[in-house]
Amino acid sequence: MRVALTLAVLMFGSSASAQVDPLAPLPDAPPKPIVQQAAQPLAAAAPAASSLMGFAGYKQRLSGLARTAGVRDATIQSVIPYLSLNSSAIRLDRAQPGQISNPNATPPFAPYRRRHVTSDLIRRGAAKYRQHYSRLMQIEQRMGVPASVILGIYGKETSYGRITGNFDVPEVLASLAYEGRRRELFESEFVAALKLMDLGYSRSRLRGSWAGAMGYPQFMPSVVLRLRADGDGD
Repeated sequence: MRVALTLAVLMFGSSASAQVDPLAPLPDAPPKPIVQQAAQPLAAAAPAASSLMGFAGYKQRLSGLARTAGVRDATIQSVIPYLSLNSSAIRLDRAQPGQISNPNATPPFAPYRRRHVTSDLIRRGAAKYRQHYSRLMQIEQRMGVPASVILGIYGKETSYGRITGNFDVPEVLASLAYEGRRRELFESEFVAALKLMDLGYSRSRLRGSWAGAMGYPQFMPSVVLRLRADGDGD
Protein backbone atom coordinates (compact mmCIF):
# COMPACT_ATOMS: atom_id res chain seq x y z
CA MET A 1 0.00 0.00 0.00
CA ARG A 2 2.97 2.30 0.54
CA VAL A 3 3.47 2.49 -3.21
CA ALA A 4 -0.01 3.91 -3.74
CA LEU A 5 0.80 6.84 -1.50
CA THR A 6 4.18 7.24 -3.19
CA LEU A 7 2.42 7.29 -6.54
CA ALA A 8 0.27 10.17 -5.35
CA VAL A 9 3.38 12.10 -4.27
CA LEU A 10 5.38 11.34 -7.39
CA MET A 11 2.74 11.84 -10.00
CA PHE A 12 0.23 14.27 -8.71
CA GLY A 13 1.47 16.36 -5.78
CA SER A 14 -1.35 17.69 -3.63
CA SER A 15 -4.87 16.31 -3.82
CA ALA A 16 -7.22 17.55 -6.51
CA SER A 17 -9.98 19.90 -5.47
CA ALA A 18 -13.21 17.99 -5.32
CA GLN A 19 -16.67 18.39 -3.87
CA VAL A 20 -18.04 14.86 -4.21
CA ASP A 21 -17.58 12.18 -1.60
CA PRO A 22 -15.06 9.54 -2.77
CA LEU A 23 -17.14 6.70 -1.45
CA ALA A 24 -20.06 7.66 -3.69
CA PRO A 25 -20.49 5.99 -7.11
CA LEU A 26 -18.08 7.02 -9.85
CA PRO A 27 -19.15 9.85 -12.19
CA ASP A 28 -20.44 7.52 -14.89
CA ALA A 29 -22.83 5.75 -12.52
CA PRO A 30 -25.96 7.46 -11.19
CA PRO A 31 -25.68 8.02 -7.44
CA LYS A 32 -27.81 5.76 -5.31
CA PRO A 33 -30.20 7.74 -3.10
CA ILE A 34 -29.35 7.59 0.58
CA VAL A 35 -32.11 5.89 2.52
CA GLN A 36 -32.20 7.69 5.82
CA GLN A 37 -33.08 5.69 8.85
CA ALA A 38 -35.36 6.96 11.52
CA ALA A 39 -33.59 9.70 13.42
CA GLN A 40 -32.07 8.60 16.68
CA PRO A 41 -30.91 10.93 19.42
CA LEU A 42 -27.14 11.08 19.66
CA ALA A 43 -27.40 10.14 23.32
CA ALA A 44 -28.87 6.80 22.31
CA ALA A 45 -26.17 6.18 19.70
CA ALA A 46 -23.35 7.19 22.02
CA PRO A 47 -24.30 6.62 25.64
CA ALA A 48 -20.80 7.27 26.95
CA ALA A 49 -20.77 10.68 25.28
CA SER A 50 -24.04 11.68 26.96
CA SER A 51 -22.37 11.47 30.36
CA LEU A 52 -19.87 14.06 29.15
CA MET A 53 -22.62 16.62 28.48
CA GLY A 54 -22.80 16.07 24.74
CA PHE A 55 -20.27 16.80 22.04
CA ALA A 56 -18.82 19.84 23.82
CA GLY A 57 -18.00 17.67 26.80
CA TYR A 58 -16.77 14.82 24.60
CA LYS A 59 -14.11 17.11 23.19
CA GLN A 60 -12.48 17.05 26.61
CA ARG A 61 -12.01 13.32 26.19
CA LEU A 62 -10.45 13.84 22.76
CA SER A 63 -8.02 16.37 24.24
CA GLY A 64 -7.01 13.86 26.90
CA LEU A 65 -6.48 11.10 24.35
CA ALA A 66 -4.36 13.37 22.18
CA ARG A 67 -2.18 14.50 25.07
CA THR A 68 -1.66 10.92 26.22
CA ALA A 69 -0.56 10.04 22.67
CA GLY A 70 2.01 12.85 22.68
CA VAL A 71 0.28 15.37 20.42
CA ARG A 72 1.58 18.91 20.97
CA ASP A 73 -0.66 21.10 23.08
CA ALA A 74 -0.53 23.85 20.46
CA THR A 75 -2.03 21.44 17.92
CA ILE A 76 -4.72 20.31 20.34
CA GLN A 77 -5.71 23.88 21.15
CA SER A 78 -5.79 24.90 17.49
CA VAL A 79 -8.24 22.13 16.57
CA ILE A 80 -10.35 20.60 19.31
CA PRO A 81 -12.04 23.68 20.84
CA TYR A 82 -13.30 24.67 17.39
CA LEU A 83 -14.69 21.31 16.26
CA SER A 84 -18.36 21.11 15.32
CA LEU A 85 -20.51 18.00 15.19
CA ASN A 86 -20.83 16.94 11.55
CA SER A 87 -24.28 15.39 11.25
CA SER A 88 -23.76 14.65 7.53
CA ALA A 89 -20.88 12.29 8.31
CA ILE A 90 -22.98 10.48 10.91
CA ARG A 91 -25.91 10.17 8.50
CA LEU A 92 -23.70 8.81 5.71
CA ASP A 93 -22.09 6.32 8.06
CA ARG A 94 -25.48 5.03 9.16
CA ALA A 95 -26.60 4.74 5.52
CA GLN A 96 -23.83 2.35 4.47
CA PRO A 97 -24.75 -1.01 2.90
CA GLY A 98 -25.44 -3.72 5.45
CA GLN A 99 -27.20 -3.36 8.75
CA ILE A 100 -26.11 -1.30 11.72
CA SER A 101 -27.74 -3.86 14.02
CA ASN A 102 -25.86 -6.65 12.23
CA PRO A 103 -22.41 -5.38 11.16
CA ASN A 104 -21.55 -8.79 9.71
CA ALA A 105 -24.28 -8.50 7.07
CA THR A 106 -22.62 -8.12 3.67
CA PRO A 107 -24.52 -7.09 0.52
CA PRO A 108 -23.93 -9.24 -2.59
CA PHE A 109 -20.78 -8.31 -4.48
CA ALA A 110 -21.99 -8.66 -8.09
CA PRO A 111 -24.31 -5.59 -8.16
CA TYR A 112 -21.59 -3.51 -6.49
CA ARG A 113 -19.05 -4.59 -9.11
CA ARG A 114 -21.41 -3.75 -11.96
CA ARG A 115 -21.96 -0.25 -10.59
CA HIS A 116 -18.36 0.57 -9.74
CA VAL A 117 -16.06 -1.34 -12.11
CA THR A 118 -17.26 0.28 -15.31
CA SER A 119 -15.96 0.20 -18.87
CA ASP A 120 -15.11 3.90 -18.57
CA LEU A 121 -13.03 3.27 -15.45
CA ILE A 122 -11.15 0.46 -17.21
CA ARG A 123 -10.59 2.57 -20.33
CA ARG A 124 -9.19 5.50 -18.36
CA GLY A 125 -7.04 3.12 -16.34
CA ALA A 126 -5.43 1.77 -19.49
CA ALA A 127 -4.74 5.34 -20.62
CA LYS A 128 -3.18 6.20 -17.26
CA TYR A 129 -1.02 3.08 -17.47
CA ARG A 130 0.34 4.12 -20.86
CA GLN A 131 0.80 7.72 -19.78
CA HIS A 132 2.75 6.91 -16.62
CA TYR A 133 4.35 3.61 -17.59
CA SER A 134 7.96 4.60 -16.89
CA ARG A 135 7.17 6.05 -13.49
CA LEU A 136 4.93 3.16 -12.56
CA MET A 137 7.76 0.74 -13.35
CA GLN A 138 10.14 2.76 -11.17
CA ILE A 139 7.73 2.64 -8.26
CA GLU A 140 7.00 -1.05 -8.78
CA GLN A 141 10.73 -1.82 -8.69
CA ARG A 142 11.29 0.33 -5.61
CA MET A 143 8.30 -0.84 -3.59
CA GLY A 144 7.52 -4.27 -5.00
CA VAL A 145 3.84 -3.59 -5.66
CA PRO A 146 2.60 -4.24 -9.22
CA ALA A 147 1.53 -1.26 -11.30
CA SER A 148 -1.85 -2.93 -11.79
CA VAL A 149 -2.47 -2.81 -8.03
CA ILE A 150 -1.42 0.84 -7.87
CA LEU A 151 -3.82 1.78 -10.65
CA GLY A 152 -6.56 -0.39 -9.19
CA ILE A 153 -6.41 1.53 -5.89
CA TYR A 154 -6.02 4.89 -7.62
CA GLY A 155 -8.90 4.29 -10.01
CA LYS A 156 -11.40 2.67 -7.68
CA GLU A 157 -10.86 4.94 -4.68
CA THR A 158 -10.93 8.34 -6.41
CA SER A 159 -11.66 7.75 -10.09
CA TYR A 160 -8.02 8.61 -10.88
CA GLY A 161 -8.02 11.71 -8.71
CA ARG A 162 -11.36 13.13 -9.80
CA ILE A 163 -13.15 12.48 -6.50
CA THR A 164 -11.15 12.94 -3.31
CA GLY A 165 -13.75 14.34 -0.93
CA ASN A 166 -14.02 17.74 0.69
CA PHE A 167 -14.88 16.92 4.30
CA ASP A 168 -12.76 18.35 7.10
CA VAL A 169 -11.01 15.18 8.30
CA PRO A 170 -10.50 16.05 12.01
CA GLU A 171 -14.13 17.16 12.26
CA VAL A 172 -15.67 14.05 10.73
CA LEU A 173 -13.41 11.72 12.71
CA ALA A 174 -14.35 13.46 15.95
CA SER A 175 -18.04 13.34 14.99
CA LEU A 176 -17.99 9.63 14.14
CA ALA A 177 -16.07 8.87 17.33
CA TYR A 178 -18.72 10.75 19.33
CA GLU A 179 -21.55 8.90 17.58
CA GLY A 180 -20.07 5.82 19.14
CA ARG A 181 -20.75 2.93 16.76
CA ARG A 182 -17.03 2.53 16.01
CA ARG A 183 -15.63 4.80 18.67
CA GLU A 184 -12.26 3.13 19.21
CA LEU A 185 -11.46 3.21 15.49
CA PHE A 186 -12.37 6.83 14.95
CA GLU A 187 -10.75 8.08 18.14
CA SER A 188 -7.45 6.53 17.10
CA GLU A 189 -7.78 7.99 13.59
CA PHE A 190 -8.57 11.42 15.04
CA VAL A 191 -5.40 11.33 17.11
CA ALA A 192 -3.45 10.20 14.02
CA ALA A 193 -4.78 13.22 12.10
CA LEU A 194 -3.49 15.53 14.85
CA LYS A 195 -0.12 13.79 14.66
CA LEU A 196 -0.01 14.58 10.94
CA MET A 197 -0.51 18.23 11.85
CA ASP A 198 2.36 17.93 14.33
CA LEU A 199 4.49 16.77 11.39
CA GLY A 200 3.63 19.89 9.41
CA TYR A 201 0.47 19.01 7.49
CA SER A 202 -1.80 22.03 7.55
CA ARG A 203 -5.43 21.62 8.59
CA SER A 204 -6.48 22.76 5.12
CA ARG A 205 -4.71 19.75 3.58
CA LEU A 206 -6.62 17.29 5.72
CA ARG A 207 -9.65 17.02 3.44
CA GLY A 208 -11.23 13.77 2.41
CA SER A 209 -14.22 11.46 2.62
CA TRP A 210 -16.94 11.57 5.25
CA ALA A 211 -15.11 8.67 6.95
CA GLY A 212 -11.76 10.49 7.09
CA ALA A 213 -9.95 8.83 4.16
CA MET A 214 -7.62 11.17 2.28
CA GLY A 215 -5.73 11.67 -0.95
CA TYR A 216 -5.74 9.75 -4.22
CA PRO A 217 -5.46 6.31 -2.58
CA GLN A 218 -7.93 7.30 0.19
CA PHE A 219 -5.77 6.31 3.14
CA MET A 220 -6.87 6.88 6.72
CA PRO A 221 -4.57 9.12 8.82
CA SER A 222 -2.99 6.20 10.67
CA VAL A 223 -2.06 4.58 7.35
CA VAL A 224 -0.51 7.82 6.11
CA LEU A 225 1.55 7.99 9.30
CA ARG A 226 2.72 4.40 8.92
CA LEU A 227 3.34 4.18 5.16
CA ARG A 228 4.13 7.70 3.98
CA ALA A 229 7.15 7.91 1.69
CA ASP A 230 8.92 10.76 -0.05
CA GLY A 231 8.54 10.32 -3.78
CA ASP A 232 10.73 13.11 -5.15
CA GLY A 233 13.54 13.47 -2.63
CA ASP A 234 12.60 16.89 -1.29
